[in-house]
Amino acid sequence: MRMWSLQNLLFALCISLSCVTSEVDLIHVSGYERGQVNVSCPYGGGYESYEKYLCKNDCGNQDVLITTTEAKKNKYSIHDDRQKRVFTTTISDLRRADAGKYWCGVTRTGKDIYTEVRLDIGQDTCCDRSTRVQSYEEGLVSFSCSYESQDENSLKYICRGSQTSTCLQQAVITSDSQQNGQYSLTDDKSSRKFTVTISRLTKKDSGLYLCGVQHTGLDVFSAVELEVKEWCCVKSVKLSGTVGRPLTMKCPYPPQHRENRKFLCKGDHRNNCTDMVKSQSRFTLQDDASLSSFLVTITEMEAGDAGTYWCGSDSQWRAGNYTKIHLSVVFPQQITTVMPPISEPAGSQSTHMPGKHVKDAAPLHSVVFIVPAALLILTFALVIVYRYKCHKLQGAEVNMNRNHSKAAEAEEVMSVTDIYENHDVVVRSKQRTSKWQRTSDHYEDAGEDCVYQNLSTTEDIYCNQISTKAKR
Repeated sequence: MRMWSLQNLLFALCISLSCVTSEVDLIHVSGYERGQVNVSCPYGGGYESYEKYLCKNDCGNQDVLITTTEAKKNKYSIHDDRQKRVFTTTISDLRRADAGKYWCGVTRTGKDIYTEVRLDIGQDTCCDRSTRVQSYEEGLVSFSCSYESQDENSLKYICRGSQTSTCLQQAVITSDSQQNGQYSLTDDKSSRKFTVTISRLTKKDSGLYLCGVQHTGLDVFSAVELEVKEWCCVKSVKLSGTVGRPLTMKCPYPPQHRENRKFLCKGDHRNNCTDMVKSQSRFTLQDDASLSSFLVTITEMEAGDAGTYWCGSDSQWRAGNYTKIHLSVVFPQQITTVMPPISEPAGSQSTHMPGKHVKDAAPLHSVVFIVPAALLILTFALVIVYRYKCHKLQGAEVNMNRNHSKAAEAEEVMSVTDIYENHDVVVRSKQRTSKWQRTSDHYEDAGEDCVYQNLSTTEDIYCNQISTKAKR
């Protein structure tokens, strides 16, 4: 027991005094959770063929993690580069518990050679807080990242995402390059800030960015959350003009653009349009700063003026309040009637308007036939009504005459005492009865003829004629 305690004491003394290099030779490495780290340990000449190893804590037998005689063990692997006299141990699948003190050892007779290693493990995500930045499509955005004075000469970089372990490998730009496509980086050491500018923004550029500073041990990071919005505040207006006539377009602009040059350009996209006031003498511009708007007048419209226009008040097209005008052009209304082509049915007509050809045969036929049909129906209805009323009046007169004849016949029959002796009287009475019947039939025929003699006479005149004939 005493022997073991003495050995531990001697080992500790050896490490603290002679077996370990000075603090200057301390190896400091760092890694991130779920990542890996390489621990490189140099050694002196003459030890190329000696066994090397990595151990932890007191470096007892149970503390040895891997030796050069095994090459790989668990999550550790080792490689000895004898030409450079450096052996490197790789630790994979890092966990927070892997952080701490390690020793690089070289086995030799007597006392081994040890070099201290300190391993730091950081989280693979960043950060608890982030700076929010907003911008608009097709524009640019700049944001600054601070660092400490001791890091003035350190490498600065930015990457997308939140993974710190691979940020440097996936950096979109570093302070060594300063320009990479749409990214640029400038370092102001006096204010200890480096600024990143992203141009030609799209909505895909939205997301989290990490500002990294290479540091002894773990790199230092700060986070920026970028939101790219659609190019805002564009108001769409629809206008229509007539060929050969003037047209005025009104373009409001933000008050902060009051001193800017105003222009009206034509094109489907604002970044690729033609300044019409400069290129066309028919376009004139008048600015009214008091109303924060300007007017563009087209003195004489042409068919080619149709299209999309942009009211501009900023040559850089920075996001702001702009007006987009959709202008359509129509021709003056000139309608002419021409003969139809041979292939069209006879009697049809065509109305020709600019850009249009419309057949109007159906509407003309409708006008021709609807009016006579209406008059015919009205006349037929009046005939029926007149005929019905006159026939009713005529029937009343005939019934009265029939009743009168029956009374007369009864009086004659009753005044004869011997019916057989006065046979002639009976015969005459029958003849009179037949005469009255014929008269009644004549009246009915006269009533039918009366309707067709004169349709323009009034009902009273028409019926009085019937009554007069009946009395006769």
